[in-house]
Amino acid sequence: MHLSFLQPLFDRRGPWATVYFDPAHNDETGAKQRELSVRQVCRTLEEEGADAATVEALRVALTAVTPAEDPAGRVFFATGGEVVLSHRLSRPPQGQIASWAPLPRLTPLLELSGQDPVCLVAYIDRTGADFQLRGAAGPQDAGHVEGERHPVHRTGSAQWNERHFQLKVENTWERNAGEIAEALASAYEESGADLVVLVGDPRERPAVHERLPEAVREVTVETEHGGRAAGSESSALEEAIEEARRQHRRRRVEEVLDRFRAGRVGTDRPTDAVEGLPALVEAAREHRIETLLVRPDGPELTRETWVGDEPEQVAVRRAEVQTLGGSDPVPVRADDALLRVAAVTAADVLIVPPSDEEGPDLPTGGLGALLRWTYEPAPA
Repeated sequence: MHLSFLQPLFDRRGPWATVYFDPAHNDETGAKQRELSVRQVCRTLEEEGADAATVEALRVALTAVTPAEDPAGRVFFATGGEVVLSHRLSRPPQGQIASWAPLPRLTPLLELSGQDPVCLVAYIDRTGADFQLRGAAGPQDAGHVEGERHPVHRTGSAQWNERHFQLKVENTWERNAGEIAEALASAYEESGADLVVLVGDPRERPAVHERLPEAVREVTVETEHGGRAAGSESSALEEAIEEARRQHRRRRVEEVLDRFRAGRVGTDRPTDAVEGLPALVEAAREHRIETLLVRPDGPELTRETWVGDEPEQVAVRRAEVQTLGGSDPVPVRADDALLRVAAVTAADVLIVPPSDEEGPDLPTGGLGALLRWTYEPAPA
């Protein structure tokens, strides 16, 4: 996940109020629970030192959250009496999360919405296709394409002139498949989707699939459920789309961890992977992090780290930040500091679950990184 959409959070110094809010159920009991939750969140922020204007801005924003619009909840980031950014969650938080700190609290966002891959669904028939983007913000229209409409239906006759007509129909199908594939490849690039799911006509689907550029074809799957016609949605189609997203997410984690294992320090050769807070903050200062790995249960996430006003002013000791030009260093959580750097340097971020197998969880301590260029281990 790239965090460039969080840039507004790093254009201001803070401190920041961060609230992960679950709107509960859409009934009278749920409304009462939301009211109590809003009060508790505001009370927590006040006790942690948040200013009155920021607490009031959040109270207004939280009161407006409804289960209908945000069934899994939202996260809010506020400072200086203003809600600067909010983002829809794809999974509800396990209890409300509210904090007042020098930096925004970001790791829960990765767990609750950030890592779900964005899926481009193509609803195909023999005349064209409709494209829909599936991500944290819910289904969004992503365009459509229309090919030739005549002739598109074959007849049952075996006469020569009818066979000639059928050949023309098949040629139309082939041309339309090419046009759909071209439009789908463009929509994939423009949308920034992670994978593609083809839905619809059982003949046209594979014809479109085989005409896609190789890079798109490699992240494309087909499902027999659903179609382009109105009313063809089904629970089976929704499950097929979600399963495609789950499989893509698992493959992505496995690929990154394989590369991380192969590149860790421990040999005499340069490495493109590091773990341990001192090595990570050094890589962060030098903009060398390509992919930041975060294991939410890792103990190093909460380790005290010092930062200045600029993202690159990050260190494990206060004096180091001053050496880097930070005039008023403040202590923060290590994950918050590293995620700020990842956001402003266009690094990817990946949540890594605890290992299901015997052996140590990776990365050790919960934080690690793949690097943009190799790192020479220090002499022993």
